[in-house]
Amino acid sequence: MHIDLKSTGKELLNRVPEITIYFWLIKILGTTVGETAADFLNVNLNLGLTITSVVVGLLLLIALFFQFKEQKYVPSVYWSVVVLISVFGTLVTDNLTDSLGIPLEISTIFFSVGLAIIFALWYAKEKTLSMHSIVTARREAYYWLAILFTFALGTASGDLMAEGLGLGYLNTGIIVAVVISIIAIGWKRGLNPVLSFWLIYILTRPLGASLGDFLSQPQKYGGLGLGASVTSFVFIAAIIGTVVYLTYSRKDLITESEIEPHIKQKAKNKKAQQQAMITLGLIILISGAGYLWRQSSLHEQPIAPLVKTSDIPSLDQTTSSMEAKSVTSTDSALGDTSSFQTITHDTLNLVQKGDMSAAKTRIADLEHEWDAAEATLKPMNKERWTEVDDAIDTVLRQLRAVHPNQAKSAASLETLLLTLK
Repeated sequence: MHIDLKSTGKELLNRVPEITIYFWLIKILGTTVGETAADFLNVNLNLGLTITSVVVGLLLLIALFFQFKEQKYVPSVYWSVVVLISVFGTLVTDNLTDSLGIPLEISTIFFSVGLAIIFALWYAKEKTLSMHSIVTARREAYYWLAILFTFALGTASGDLMAEGLGLGYLNTGIIVAVVISIIAIGWKRGLNPVLSFWLIYILTRPLGASLGDFLSQPQKYGGLGLGASVTSFVFIAAIIGTVVYLTYSRKDLITESEIEPHIKQKAKNKKAQQQAMITLGLIILISGAGYLWRQSSLHEQPIAPLVKTSDIPSLDQTTSSMEAKSVTSTDSALGDTSSFQTITHDTLNLVQKGDMSAAKTRIADLEHEWDAAEATLKPMNKERWTEVDDAIDTVLRQLRAVHPNQAKSAASLETLLLTLK
């Protein structure tokens, strides 16, 4: 059956690239850069989550305007949209979690259902979900909407694994990489390419976040210690270099001869539908079982401090320990919070001495330890955990600002100390 493109919308040349190794390389790098950019606007420039979301949203609309204005695939424009939509998709999930307090489990289910509805509407209108036939404005609109939901879903599911279930980004990255490999092998052996593509597209988001976290985190946390700035610079350079190469080599262009066979696919493919149902059923079954197992095991894990005061040589250990004992308290709705209070007090001492650089380094210990303990602490008292988490975010914004204010940083740390008790 031939699909009349003129009856489905404005006819265009193919607007998206061929799925090559370059496609996945830029996609993964763009995911990491996008997340770093969001953190820079939110924390370092102290814009806050809401203003950051508005700024990125406006930039995304501008990029989409130029993307739809082009009559063919242009690498620089296309990948600008992808990077911006990766940031915005991440911010959507962060707003639901941090601003509205919606659990990551609910967000994961919501975006999964939303993505399924988008695909259903797309197929009902176009009779194809092929990424090789984005040749009308309407198909492209469905395409970008689906990509937005994949980033939001990837953020929600990745954060749920890394933070909500306490697996950490490295373990999450390993698990995701294994799943992607299995799907890729299935793709090569006959698994429906459209299903395979979108599943891998979702999973590359937590993979990119895990890769960036591994490269940027200090070695004492299991990373390579490159830092966020160096990692971002390297990734941005790699993205720009790859995009320039593709612009001139045209190795990722889809020719008309490649588009036509996909347009002539049958409207209904029972085999593809069966594959989709079986694959998605297995994913839901395995994910659900893994989630329940991990949740039950979390209750049996004790909370142990990950970072000791002795690990920070710049501190006066005797003074720090004695002063910390005078302010720490273990009587909390979240159990023993003394290790968090000690780090906070150490940081406050450094701020009061005017050593903002050392304070910024020390507060990273609190961020890491708090994130690692989230899976155990949050179920104990969600409201109390959120209150402390918000106070920690305020401290991080103050200390990591481009020009940190000593008085405001000290005030935020004092507030955090009171919140932790």
